[in-house]
Amino acid sequence: MKASVVLSLIGYLVVPSDTAVLGRCVVAKKLHEGGLSDFEGYSLENWVCLAYFESKFNPMAVYENSRSDFIGYGLFQIRNHDWCDHGRNRCRMSCSALLNPDLKKTIECAKTIVKGKRGMGAWPSWTLNCQHSDTLARWLDGCKL
Repeated sequence: MKASVVLSLIGYLVVPSDTAVLGRCVVAKKLHEGGLSDFEGYSLENWVCLAYFESKFNPMAVYENSRSDFIGYGLFQIRNHDWCDHGRNRCRMSCSALLNPDLKKTIECAKTIVKGKRGMGAWPSWTLNCQHSDTLARWLDGCKL
């Protein structure tokens, strides 16, 4: 009897938590198909690196930064203040549209952002982790695009 109770409790605790997380090569393929390879001079490796450091490849990630008073949405953690309907809405879309695993709206908005004067520098995590990396090629290792 005790064993079945323990097993039942364990069953409730073991819940797949990464169901929304995409594989690295899946992300690379979707970004490539969305036209981000060499978009505005940034390699696909840069985009995959950014996706990892922003969301760990989770297209449904939502991060609330209470210290800086913004919410980041989706694969690239696009900030609500400027880019989606909870702010200036420069991408002309709802923030929830950035949470779709097909990444179409995310890619569309990312293109708008990177066309700005800061380019990929609009994402501090890209500047810190990807911009001057000499190992960017590893982000596409083994991926068939």
